[in-house]
This record gives sequence, structure tokens and C-alpha cells, in this order.
Amino acid sequence: MYTALFSLIIKNAAVMKYNFKGIVFFSALLTNVILTIKTQAQNTVQLTVRENEQPVTISKYIYGHFSEDLGRCIYDGFWADSSIPVKKQDRIRLDVVEALKKIKIPVLRWPGGCFADQYHWRDGIGPRQQRTKTVNTTWGMVTDDNSFGTHEFLELCSLLGCEPYIAGNVGTGTPKEMEDWLEYLNYNGTSSLTELRKKNGREKPWNVSFWGIGNESWGCGGSMTPEYYSNEYKRYSEFAKSYPGAPLKLIASGANSDDYNWTDVVMKNTGLWNAWGISMHYYTVVGDWGHKGSATHFDEKEYFAALKKCLHIEELINRHSAIMDVYDPQKKKALVVDEWGIWTDVEPGTNPAFLYQQNSLRDALIAATSLNIFNNHCARVKMANLAQTVNVLQSLILTDKDKMVLTPTYYVFDLYKVHQDAIWLPLQFSGPDYAFENEKIPAINASASKDGSGAVHISIVNLDPSKTITIKTAFPGMSFKSVSAQILTSEKFTDVNTFDKPMSVKTTAFNGAKKQADNLIVEMPPQSVVVVELK
Repeated sequence: MYTALFSLIIKNAAVMKYNFKGIVFFSALLTNVILTIKTQAQNTVQLTVRENEQPVTISKYIYGHFSEDLGRCIYDGFWADSSIPVKKQDRIRLDVVEALKKIKIPVLRWPGGCFADQYHWRDGIGPRQQRTKTVNTTWGMVTDDNSFGTHEFLELCSLLGCEPYIAGNVGTGTPKEMEDWLEYLNYNGTSSLTELRKKNGREKPWNVSFWGIGNESWGCGGSMTPEYYSNEYKRYSEFAKSYPGAPLKLIASGANSDDYNWTDVVMKNTGLWNAWGISMHYYTVVGDWGHKGSATHFDEKEYFAALKKCLHIEELINRHSAIMDVYDPQKKKALVVDEWGIWTDVEPGTNPAFLYQQNSLRDALIAATSLNIFNNHCARVKMANLAQTVNVLQSLILTDKDKMVLTPTYYVFDLYKVHQDAIWLPLQFSGPDYAFENEKIPAINASASKDGSGAVHISIVNLDPSKTITIKTAFPGMSFKSVSAQILTSEKFTDVNTFDKPMSVKTTAFNGAKKQADNLIVEMPPQSVVVVELK
């Protein structure tokens, strides 16, 4: 392109020498060339991927999920009515199970969420026809027949091949109730509770390790102060026992987004000496909590605002991590982002308490960006759980009776599964901004890892909806022979998958990544997610 422009300049030089109009033309043409070169330079990212001197693993648990007894996540999601003509084991939908197994879901959190602190586990065991009927006062005042309880959840985890993460009831429960639940779950000896478990059909213990001591204790879990919660954590955790074969990984209820005081007080007062980690919750909300914005009808202004708020999670992680570093400089305790994702207004005509929303390409870009951030903070972030798995908030899967559709966000997790338990590779780059009106955000974000076979994977996101950006990557001290890549993108950032058109936004092979000498060149289309594999 540049050769053609300069040829045109030279060809017209004689005319321009004595012609005023020619001079004006020459000036404009030269300006255009300079601007073109400048624009191309601005749209090229020089990226460097290095081996880490002190290897850190990207925990597979960063790719975890969250399923709450909320709306249609459990009932009509995982747990189908007998009248729904889909393949089931008991009432667990096997089409949903198979889809989640494909993305190697590592951990599933249950029963909440806010619901956890009103859930009493004994209501959900024993013969189903004899189980207590309760009212879900948190989400819609609907009657819960408790047909999906402890045994059903752990059977679901078994089918998925994932680990369970149970959030215990601190808000309306007691230390005794939690202690009994743990014995019922994990003890392999003789006791009244193990005999009850066997009577209910489970001979061997489940050996559940991940256990939350409450949920959002600053809000729906009890409206506690951090000082009060610190005492409750110490009291409850004292009676949370590790049984042989089931070492407990306790997770303290942590902060709401930027409540840094909560993290400081809980870390100072408890030391988390017996904990695996402490949680943090952050949702991407485009507007405010009263008017969050539509999941499907939004313009570039709302698109930009959503991405900017999504990127804010890195500042939260940095600042909470800095506080944790004061009390835990060796990073032995995990920061657990066990609720995250975009939260929009519900779909028109649906129950507002059920939090059912559609899922667009924008949401996939938010998921990919968030996962890149978590990967790059894997020394401290050891688990994250997307909210939520089916039919609620930023779902991977939507169902309607016997129909099922995979959302754009699902395909991000399918692309990114290559990072699970791989060695993190640090990246260094500076690239162009995505500017809108008087604001700007980084257009590119990325993360990289090396798996057990030696293959390197780089996940790259271009947030700019109109510009192609070239990524030129160097690998000092590393070499590769082959390049392959996959991409997730679509014509519009509002594009969604529906039951009528379930494959509108999906992963496809990508030929825009190539080896050039010892470098990797990737031409990133607008609003796209690309994962490159180097061998």
C-alpha cells in the first residue's frame, strides 16, 4: 500500500513543482501517507512472552462455576421435571451435563449465593415425597419442594467430574448444623449421621473439601460488620472438622467489590490461619442497580461502559491482594472471586426475581477479558466462579423445556480450558486504546500459558468494535514450529444465540495467525477473542 502511495507522489511531482493546486494535492497526499503509517503503527502491538523464572500455575479452579437455588438455574435447568422429554439420569439433564463436561468444569458452587444463608440441609435429604416444603424468600417467594438437595447436588458433581464447593449457612444456621453436615458428607466411620447417610442411599462419604463459611455476610448473609463476621468465622470454623480423606479448604466470606476495609479487618482479626482463602464479589453493571441496562438492546456507549466496568476488576484484585500481602506475604491464601460476571435487566416478560438474561458477544468479551485478568493474577487468584451456570445472569447454557442453547460465554470457556493447571507465562506489551467519546480503555488484553506437553497457548481479546489490530509476538528463549488458532466473533456486539438460531455466535477455525521467522503475527479482527496454540 505504501509503495503505491509513494509512486503516486513521485509521478505527480513535476506537476506539483509549479502548480499551486498540485502543491495542495501533494500536501494532502503526504499528510494521508503519514497518518496512514501512524495509524498502522498505533494498531500494531509488540508483545513479548517469556518463561517465568519462578513458575506459577494457573489453577483450574479459576474456571469454576456457580449454581444457586435461584429462578431456573436448578429447577428447570439442571433438574428437569419428569415431563420434559430429554435424556436424564434421575432428573439431572444429561445434555447440560455433557456440554459442561466438554469445557472441563472443575468446580461447582452451591446452594448459593444469598440462598445459602437460608438453606437448611436436612430439608433436602431423605425420601423426596417426605421432604419439607420451604419458601424461597430471597428469590421470588416461590415454594421449594427440596427435591434437589445434598445427594442430588453431589450426584450432579459426580456426573460432571468436578469438585463440589458448598456454601454453609452462617446467616440463619448454627455451628452445630454445619458441623453435622460435614460429618454427614465426609465421615467414614460409625455414627448416627453416617447411618442416616447410608439409609438415604450413600454408603461411602463424598469427601467434600471446599466449604464456604457463609456468603456475602456483609449483606444478604447477615448484614454483619467485618469485626462481627471475624468472630463468627472463628466460631464456625472451629467446629468445621477435616475428616480422614477429606482435608477441608475453608473459604471466608469476603468483600463486596471495593470494600477494602472488610478484607483488612478479616485478615487482621482471623489471619485465615485455618482457611484456604477469602472471597471477593464483583458484578459488571452497565447502569445502576435500579436500571442495569438491556442484555440485548444496547449501543456503543453502553458497550464501552460495560467493558470499562469489567476491566475495573483488575484494580479490585490488585488492591485486595496488596492488603492480603501484608498479612500473607508468601501468598499461601487464595483470593476467591466466587461471584463475577455481567448483570443486566431481566428479559422482558420474565419473573424479575429469577434474573434470567440473554447473553451476547459483548458478554463473551467480558468473560474472556475477566479470565485473562484472573490468569495474570494466578499467584493470588486461585478460584473464580462465574455467576451463574444455567438460566441465571451470565449463563453458559439456556434451557426452555427440551431445548438447550450454548451462549457466547460458553464458547469462551471452551476456548480457554487449555489454561487449566498450565504454567503461567508473563506477557509484556503496550498497545492502542479503544477510544469512545472522551474516554478510552486498552483495546487489547491477553494471557498465556504452557501446558504439560510443552504447547504454548495465548488468549487475546480485541475490544475495539471497528479496528483490526496486529499482534507481533516475540518469544525470547523459546521456539515453536506450528501455529493453529480459533476465534470467537460476530458481525455485531449485540449478537446472541437463540433457541431458533443456536449457532449464530460460535467458535471457528482462524487463519489470521502465522509464524514469521521467530515471531508470531496475529491479525485480530474487531470485537474478537482468539486463542493461539504453538507447538
